[in-house]
Amino acid sequence: MLQYKDPIKLRTKKIVFEAVYCAQDSGTLEQLKELSSKRVNVETINENSSITDAIAREMSGGLTTQCEQDIQKLELYLPLLENLVQHVDSIGDDPRVIQWTSILKIRWTSPLSYSSILNLMGPRFFQINNLRFELGIVLFFYGAMLREYASQLLTTDLVQSATQFRKGAGVYHYLALEVLPCLKNALTLDGPPEATSSVSSAMSFICLAEAQIVTTMKAEEKGTADGLLAKLHYGVVQLFEEATNCLSTAANQCKDISPRLMDYISCSKVVHELRSYKCMAQALKTDGQIGTAIGLLQRALNNVQKNVGGIDTWRLVIKQDTETITDMLKKYKHENEFVWHEKIPYDEYLPLLQGTKLATCIPYRPQRWERTLALKI
Repeated sequence: MLQYKDPIKLRTKKIVFEAVYCAQDSGTLEQLKELSSKRVNVETINENSSITDAIAREMSGGLTTQCEQDIQKLELYLPLLENLVQHVDSIGDDPRVIQWTSILKIRWTSPLSYSSILNLMGPRFFQINNLRFELGIVLFFYGAMLREYASQLLTTDLVQSATQFRKGAGVYHYLALEVLPCLKNALTLDGPPEATSSVSSAMSFICLAEAQIVTTMKAEEKGTADGLLAKLHYGVVQLFEEATNCLSTAANQCKDISPRLMDYISCSKVVHELRSYKCMAQALKTDGQIGTAIGLLQRALNNVQKNVGGIDTWRLVIKQDTETITDMLKKYKHENEFVWHEKIPYDEYLPLLQGTKLATCIPYRPQRWERTLALKI
């Protein structure tokens, strides 16, 4: 699987809720202080920390990896934040509440923003005076961390890895449908891509495609027939195509999307289309149709993008898969020449790749702590 870690590189500036929102009673004040305390933990993610691994493990209740500890920080903050958003929404458009939110100065970087990548003076912070922006970006961060954790599990537990990718897909799906549409009027074309519904929808499909890659890896371990593997690989391509369609819509909502996101999708599609052709050719050869298998391998090499973008490690994987198919083609041609003597069909008579999409979202259910907040209006 190609690795794309940009979504987890979010950073933020400090917020102290009790210094902005006026509490009517001591209970509300304590809840605001707890909210600030939990956010401090979120603020430390991706920052250099002097805490030792042993202390971090003890503070998290025994979680051993940094990624698990960061996920826990986000999960402890989200219910408190959901509760505050609910209470502020219930107050309505009171000018004082709007003023409080502006004083908060909710600021986040945007690793999916092209301008942030180009900024040599340090990360660019986007400020949007809306609590939904805070909720939306924290949920985006949560989905990104679940996706990162899934990637880390690839070498140890494929089943759990696929589960984490599906959970990430569910978070992004919820974010796109339930949270970010309310933020639409507060955004501009040069705003952060992470705050747009279409980018979150794209991330949901990316997580599903990655979950299906893991499912395909598990199927390969079990010795699943080449014909089914070909359909699973092409199902990955189709899910990435769904992500591409979402990003096409996103271009109308945000003009500052990093091209590296699209490069990741494009490179992944190339890889799994090549692997689908390879598996389909193997299945056809097993069925005695070596001429058709040769035709498909030739089509695969003709279709592969010669100047695909992306980073060196992605292009290397494409190069290796292309070389594998080239070697297969030489072997099949040699075998056909001396043993089978089958005719190779014209391209228009060759079968088309077919996909099977198995990966589905695990729905995200927001946990909101039902606590009354008495804010002084």
